[in-house]
Amino acid sequence: MKNNKKYTFKKFINDVHLWLGVGSGIILFLVCLSGTLLVFENEIKDVFKEKLTINPIESEVQPIAQLNQQLRVNGEVKRLTIPVEKDAPYEFDIKTSPDDRRGTTFLVNPYTSETLLPKKTSLDEFFFTLFKIHRWLLLDVPVGRPIVGIATIIFLVLSVTGIILWFPKKYKWKNFKPGFKIKFSANWKRINHDLHNTLGFYACIFIIIMALTGLNWSFDWYREGASNVIGAKIFDRGGGPKFKSSIPKNEKSVEELIEISSQELNYSGKLRITFATTSNDIIEIRKYNSNNFSPVTSDQLILDREGKVLHKEIFNEKPLNVQLASVIKPLHTGEIYGSFSKIIYFITCLIATSLPVTGTIIWLNKLKKKKKKS
Repeated sequence: MKNNKKYTFKKFINDVHLWLGVGSGIILFLVCLSGTLLVFENEIKDVFKEKLTINPIESEVQPIAQLNQQLRVNGEVKRLTIPVEKDAPYEFDIKTSPDDRRGTTFLVNPYTSETLLPKKTSLDEFFFTLFKIHRWLLLDVPVGRPIVGIATIIFLVLSVTGIILWFPKKYKWKNFKPGFKIKFSANWKRINHDLHNTLGFYACIFIIIMALTGLNWSFDWYREGASNVIGAKIFDRGGGPKFKSSIPKNEKSVEELIEISSQELNYSGKLRITFATTSNDIIEIRKYNSNNFSPVTSDQLILDREGKVLHKEIFNEKPLNVQLASVIKPLHTGEIYGSFSKIIYFITCLIATSLPVTGTIIWLNKLKKKKKKS
């Protein structure tokens, strides 16, 4: 008998979804699994890392210049982070050697000047390995990065085709209802199908956000194109106007600079101070408002060494496109709204990790069914 079934658009979408999924399944599984575990990396590390016991009642806070002087034996002091909490340590980032580009973080008790350099543990190595899997599949960067990028593009296509397949043929409410729930009373094949179909639907929007933002690390052409579409530079490292400080006659102390920042940015929040390194360099102060819904956005002050405000940048006053470009990384990692968004991203990543598995099982079940028919 002749097969009179037409090759419809939905059949084409199904084939695209199937074969792209089968071809990229292992890579997507590894990228999504590593991403799931990386969501709460900092929180997990905090549980096990060494801590300084700080009692604010012990004494007065010591002058920062004195703490700076004490730490200079370790290298060049680059940055200082002052927390809002009185019982939390100051964090000094110190360039301990020419190769130490990002700096090494020293924890300091501001009341006693006790210093702690947290030691690297097997947990740090574990998460760094996960990071390399997530970004490069443990391959050389020039090889692994584009492979992950192509797999991410495929995941975008799978998300779009998956949504198209999720929609029923007839747009009636009774036909939509099964797509919103998992029928746990059914046989295991139906449950597996619902896990793939329903959970994929709920996670789809967040998967698309992760994929669109993640591609900025995979391809330069994509990052440049996205910057042109947004109208603002993504990862604008070292961009923006340049400032120089005049050679100071009356150089302000760090405490005086902090007082100026408190007047300019009159709210409670974590402070991050980047020190001047030469006589005509500027001081950059970033402040993170404790009352903001997003813990990763900050306001910025550029000061000269005499405390004159050269530049003031308020995050909420920036154009929307500039705000979007500056939060690409926290949008990708889930840090954008703190613990709330991290929980959502963790669940989404778990679902994304399961999709290649449940999808492969659906495909194998269909193959078995065809063999039985033939």
